[in-house]
Amino acid sequence: MKPYRLPHELSDDADNRWTAVCRAAEEAGVVLPEAPEFVAGLKWVLGLSEFVAHSCISSPEILSDLFQNGSLNQPLPGDHWHDSFRKAAASAADPETLGILIRRFRRREMVRIAWRDLAGLADLVETMAALTGLAEACIEGALQVLYGWQCRQSGLPAAADGRRQQLVVIGMGKLGGRELNFSSDIDLIFAYPEAGETVGGARAIDNDEFFTILCRQLVQTIGAVTPEGFAFRTDLRLRPYGESGPIVMSFDTLEAYYQQQGRDWERYAWIKARVVAGDHAAGRDFMNRIKPFVYRRYLDFGAFESLRRMKQNIELEELRKGVENNIKLGRGGIREIEFFGQVFQLIRGGVEPALQRRGIRDVLAALVAEAHIPSAVSEDLENAYVFLRRTENHLQELSDRQTHILPQEALNRLRLALSMGYSNWKDYRFELDRLLSRVHFHFNKLLVAGDAGRDRDSLAARLEGVWLEYADDEEGREILEAAGFNRPGKVMRLLEDLKNDAATRSLSNEGRERLDRVIPSLLKQVGESSQPDEILNRILDLIKTIEKRTCYLALLAENPGALVHLVRLAGASPWIVSFLARHPVLLDEFLDPRTLYAPPEKKELIKEINKKLNRIDPQDLEYQIEELCIFKQIHTLRIVAADVSGAIPLMRVSDHLSDIAETVVAMVVELCWRHLVRKHGEPRCLLDGKRCQRGFLVVAYGKFGGYELGYDSDLDLVFLHAGSSGNLKSAAPPLDNSQFFTRMGQRVIHIMTAHTPAGTLYETDMRLRPSGSSGLLVSHIEAFKQYQEESAWTWEHQALVRARVIYGDDRLASYFEQVRAQVLARRRDPKKLQHEISSMRARMRRELLIKDAGIFDLKQGPGGIVDIEFLVQYLVLLGACRHSELLKWTDNVRLLGALAQTGMMDGDAAFFLRKAYLSYRLVSHRLSLQNRAAVVPDSEFRVLRENVQAIWRTYIKAEA
Repeated sequence: MKPYRLPHELSDDADNRWTAVCRAAEEAGVVLPEAPEFVAGLKWVLGLSEFVAHSCISSPEILSDLFQNGSLNQPLPGDHWHDSFRKAAASAADPETLGILIRRFRRREMVRIAWRDLAGLADLVETMAALTGLAEACIEGALQVLYGWQCRQSGLPAAADGRRQQLVVIGMGKLGGRELNFSSDIDLIFAYPEAGETVGGARAIDNDEFFTILCRQLVQTIGAVTPEGFAFRTDLRLRPYGESGPIVMSFDTLEAYYQQQGRDWERYAWIKARVVAGDHAAGRDFMNRIKPFVYRRYLDFGAFESLRRMKQNIELEELRKGVENNIKLGRGGIREIEFFGQVFQLIRGGVEPALQRRGIRDVLAALVAEAHIPSAVSEDLENAYVFLRRTENHLQELSDRQTHILPQEALNRLRLALSMGYSNWKDYRFELDRLLSRVHFHFNKLLVAGDAGRDRDSLAARLEGVWLEYADDEEGREILEAAGFNRPGKVMRLLEDLKNDAATRSLSNEGRERLDRVIPSLLKQVGESSQPDEILNRILDLIKTIEKRTCYLALLAENPGALVHLVRLAGASPWIVSFLARHPVLLDEFLDPRTLYAPPEKKELIKEINKKLNRIDPQDLEYQIEELCIFKQIHTLRIVAADVSGAIPLMRVSDHLSDIAETVVAMVVELCWRHLVRKHGEPRCLLDGKRCQRGFLVVAYGKFGGYELGYDSDLDLVFLHAGSSGNLKSAAPPLDNSQFFTRMGQRVIHIMTAHTPAGTLYETDMRLRPSGSSGLLVSHIEAFKQYQEESAWTWEHQALVRARVIYGDDRLASYFEQVRAQVLARRRDPKKLQHEISSMRARMRRELLIKDAGIFDLKQGPGGIVDIEFLVQYLVLLGACRHSELLKWTDNVRLLGALAQTGMMDGDAAFFLRKAYLSYRLVSHRLSLQNRAAVVPDSEFRVLRENVQAIWRTYIKAEA
């Protein structure tokens, strides 16, 4: 039992209140409980709360009732208030009686909530949930009674198709967030599904009139001050057009308003919105419709300016006289904590569904989980939030007044301190001030302007003059030359070209202001680079592509560090700039250099994409594909950033690109499998007469199979299955098992190649499947085996050398490896094999070689990449029958090592070919990053080429 001991300053007052309660109970014929714990707790609460004392004196039966039902000693279930209010409201015969019942019901429940809170029996979570549940029950219960009366008078409101219409009540603010305080207003928005008119009444009225009458009655019944007091102060100012707007709107009208006129502060308000009464199903549908307005499907850095204005307004209001002791509006108060979380929600919530939470404590936890803030920051804010919200409730429980001002009277200060667990005001105030200062410290770090404190006489300021004021004149050229540009005249022309671009001319005032902030900073940063003129040209082309989406301009304007990385990478590779132009959402990656230059390993990739996809509705395939596209693009950018900065070598680049592709393919197959199994049931799969868990296999060929993917590589794939004959048992209409897998393959290809707003996953090439383009899209494993043993060409066995399983059933994968080994280990006639290899090589060179004079084609030229690949494949096909270790690897570098170890190739020759192969690939890779073809002057690599050709002649003995 808690030792409820009031200090002498309050004990006399508590005793007097207890005496008054006993006298009122005696006059009303109410017998008060005499249990010592009950009496001690009551005296404690009476000493701390004038509201509880007044309520018990005016209605002493409340105490007896609460004691008898035991609700003072335990939290109540969530449906308690709805059930209790329905019983209480059943006897209401008119709106006046209903209003009286609501107010008496509220008073009784508020006494209970205040008692448990002040007595230390309930934590903040319970108190807020109880206050919210009580408000919802009163709104819902009153609405249902009033709706029934209105329908009897005016008829049932109906849509055009005759469906019955009901009101939807949307709770905003703390009601929506389930965070009501003790004497809180309730912020509401009213809506109804569709236009129409009533049916079954004396005369038909349109739905708008019906629901307008109903909403006014509801507000009057709940919010009016009567001799019984009030139930809940109702605030409707968050609706469209505020106090001058209609009290209720249809879904279509409401949605049109937000799409056409909605402002950022309204998005901010809708973060906490929730259906609290009426037609919940229709309300949830509407909330989904309005979601794109609240949460943009991109990183919304365009909201920075309006959020910064909101923050400035908060700071200005904090300077007003009278808010220094306001725990909500003052420095470090509740509003600053809520604003802190909602800034991240508005900017990032559209692409990070984990941030789409209503409660601020949940938001803070999500910000830590998503690595946006350190856990220490979250702990500071959460500790302060709990302390301030408890303080807020205790202040309001003193006399049921909506106040956030710390008391000035000594006794009320002592009451507040005691209720918060402190023996005196000084200790309480010390802790309060400490928490407020921590909150304000974190609040101040939000939304710091990218150009804050910029000196107008600095180079950046003069470059701003070049962009805004100077035409192609001498002074402008001198400033550009001083900034580091080699050809200032050309730069001036580039800037004029940007100004005159159609996209620039059509920018809104807001967009132009953002551009005007970006360009001077860009000029300063580019001028410090090694190739300023060329880099500026590349980035200005990017800006022309993205400037219509002004949120990206805002990102660059707000984050100078992002410009630094953009300039650095644009200087290293024009391919990166082209990539960003196609996928500008990736500009966000420049905000965090810790991840930009550090591509994760495959385990982390799988963990990340599972986390992202698990947040999305399983039925929303379009959004899932978009998320996969963005995932692929983000990690491709990280690889290329690490690549051009020298953080990882070439072979690791290909490994990382292969990891991304394997992860994406696995996720796509999983999505397709789940969809088809839901639709048709699970297919029956057999291998050697035994069941397979999931008889589908994806085999990678070519560069993908050999871990040699480039940034723009297609994926060479083959699909195999182990479906048994017959139909799926649960499919209707019947579906053959092989048809299931055909649909599986078709769906995988569709998703991989589908064009979405976020781009495309991968181009796929299926021509290496049995019988090529004319063959089945998905082959049975036994048919594949038979084809490889009886019908495949030598070039198809060459391709099989680089084939590996990247996804599928383990038993089926193991069987594929057996088939591959058996086919590749076949004994072959060396002369016939030489002839077929050299003939195919000659044919490829005739058809694919770039024959321009004075150049060397790194891939197809004599002594180039393909010669090395063919030579490796020839020796593997020749020697695998004697050396099973040649079947272990699918990439050329490790195959060359295996050939040397088995004696199939001279060690020096293998080492030289490895060196040549990697040299060619490195140069080819660098050329691709410069958007150039894989050719070099004929004078380069002459020694390498000649030696590769000599080794070719040594082993194949027939010059192609």
